[in-house]
Amino acid sequence: MNFIIKSALLLNPGHGFNGEKVDVQIKNGKIENIGTDLSDDKAEVINAENCILSMGYADLRSSFCDPGLEHKETLASGREAAVSGGFTHVMVIPDTNPPIQSKNDVNYILSGNKSSLVQLYPMVAVTLGLKGEELTEMLDLNNAGAKVFGDGDHPVWNTDILVKSLQYLQKVDGLLVNKPCDQWLSKFGQMHEGKVSTSLGMKGIPVLAETLMINRDIELLRYAGGKLHFSTISSKESVEIIREAKKDGLNISCDVAVHNLLYTDEENVSFDSNYKVDPPLRSEEDRKALVEGVKDGTIDCIVTDHHPHDPESKNLEYDLADFGITGLQTAISQLWQIKEEIGEERLIDAITIQPRRLMSVENTGLEIGAVADLTIFDPNFEWEFDDASNKSLSKNSPLFNTLVKGKVRTVIFGKQIYQA
Repeated sequence: MNFIIKSALLLNPGHGFNGEKVDVQIKNGKIENIGTDLSDDKAEVINAENCILSMGYADLRSSFCDPGLEHKETLASGREAAVSGGFTHVMVIPDTNPPIQSKNDVNYILSGNKSSLVQLYPMVAVTLGLKGEELTEMLDLNNAGAKVFGDGDHPVWNTDILVKSLQYLQKVDGLLVNKPCDQWLSKFGQMHEGKVSTSLGMKGIPVLAETLMINRDIELLRYAGGKLHFSTISSKESVEIIREAKKDGLNISCDVAVHNLLYTDEENVSFDSNYKVDPPLRSEEDRKALVEGVKDGTIDCIVTDHHPHDPESKNLEYDLADFGITGLQTAISQLWQIKEEIGEERLIDAITIQPRRLMSVENTGLEIGAVADLTIFDPNFEWEFDDASNKSLSKNSPLFNTLVKGKVRTVIFGKQIYQA
């Protein structure tokens, strides 16, 4: 294996060549050299003119539905969707059947990594059966390879469980993830509570359902200590609360889903269930605050929140359809639409460096001698997102059957290479 990537714009905050056009030579799965005008008669040339070169993208939150719901997605199809979207590291949430909660479950997720371009990591359940009642064997699960714990789409509502989880995980420097949403305020909600929901006559999910739990969990973190991550925040108020908590020195982090940075509740006027997501798309004011939160680092990273669903779950009346949207394959194309709002370097940081830090994945930094772990993205290439190009088993995306601008052309991880 001997490649030279030619004339790529390198984006990697903190790198000596950040923001410059470079050539990168990869030999035997490692970065051999970085510079300009590199040549090697024995090397295959990859033309990356007008392309962005960065570390492979990392996603802190995806649902691969495997085991138990393989008609929606499998580990294999999820990996295909991920690599075609430029992702080399993906954390899968435990909302499977059975949930990811045992050593065997952890091994099942990790077992395919040696032979794959895409490295999968389990977010392991905090409570048995995701029921919020009895803790899993977190310390033993950590010994099996689990670093991050959370109940996925099921918020940890039990305060005693949350406190004990924070305390136990301090022993292994583990990260606790919670999805902030009060179960009673959000019950039967279909979309953001606001003017649009009122005009449509739809039951809304108030911002308070999110901020109430964030405020609660911050106080529990002050009491118990540890590391706490809020996943998929969606409101201006949440950004403000977390910003202040970080100023207090709390070990707290958070993420936002791609779609909450792009869309608002105005999309729900169409009653297209592909815009039905949890947390919901909120107001333009919320969207702008989320963008600003990413820009200033209050929001640590951006996630795809990839949730595949079969037609029987989505092609229904709006109030009966499941929540969720696919996102791995189109995330970078969508994010590039708002690169001017966030800034190119910070955007790349939010999908490469920061999620690796939270996932406890080594940051190779595109340094000479490091294992090759990189993605080449052509922001100008247009492609049709349809049945022929879709890699997921599901197609619940508002972008399906549309022309998408921006495509991942090459992904390299170690000695393996993907080229579109």
